Amino acid sequence: MATLNIDSLGNSDDVVMPGRDPIWDSITAEAMLEAEKEPILSSFLYASILSHDCLERALGFVLANRLHDSTLLETQLMDIFNYAMMNDSGFQHAIRQDIQAFKDRDPACASYSWALLYLKGYHSLESYRVAHALWNQGQKVLALTLQSRINEVWAVDIHPAAKIGEGVLLDHGTGLVIGETAVVENNVCLMQGVTLGGTGKQTGSRHPKVGQGAHIGAGAIILGNITVGEGAIVAAGSLVLKDVPPFSMVEGNPAKIVGYLEDDDPSTTMKHGQTKF
Repeated sequence: MATLNIDSLGNSDDVVMPGRDPIWDSITAEAMLEAEKEPILSSFLYASILSHDCLERALGFVLANRLHDSTLLETQLMDIFNYAMMNDSGFQHAIRQDIQAFKDRDPACASYSWALLYLKGYHSLESYRVAHALWNQGQKVLALTLQSRINEVWAVDIHPAAKIGEGVLLDHGTGLVIGETAVVENNVCLMQGVTLGGTGKQTGSRHPKVGQGAHIGAGAIILGNITVGEGAIVAAGSLVLKDVPPFSMVEGNPAKIVGYLEDDDPSTTMKHGQTKF
């Protein structure tokens, strides 16, 4: 993707639109029903969803509306978000996998539109994806500026160089910290207050790598260049300083293995306990 020049973006009308989109169809249907039930929200729902022609543009509007301030103008942010999303099919796939994760795995999320409009875990994750795209294009100052605003608005601090897969659930999001060289694979669940941090002042790869389908409980702290294996569970409040085997559960300070899992995907079932020893 070419370097972003926010002064020359316009409204991205020349971009080819995605094809039929069941998730977007559901979101617009939900918004129309909600507008009928709560007429006072009609203008809000129209501006946020019904005035747009795809999920990308609606999401760009919602994020820009939350993140703008006196020096980062809403129109500039919308241009940045729209350009990043409308020109990258991988980005388009990721935002749909993520919103599906929120809908399927968060019992408090009754619809796709709720995730799009109200859940800051989703908002912060997709804003990070834009910052990550900017970082990879060499626009590091703009990426860090966006990271700073994400932290100020939602109390979620994800370094734009961190690598995060698809279908990820940031449940609540508040207090989440993900360091520069951290890797989070597909279908991971990170609860509020999780830290994926480094130790000391070493450079290079110094942050945790979290395997596919792992579930990291609220307030867990995982430090250093260690691996949390596929399908593992880190219990809430644990301090993890060593590798966690796949499909195991660890807990405590320091964390120790307390069991192994029969369920292959705890991040999907959202069950937080071991099932065998």
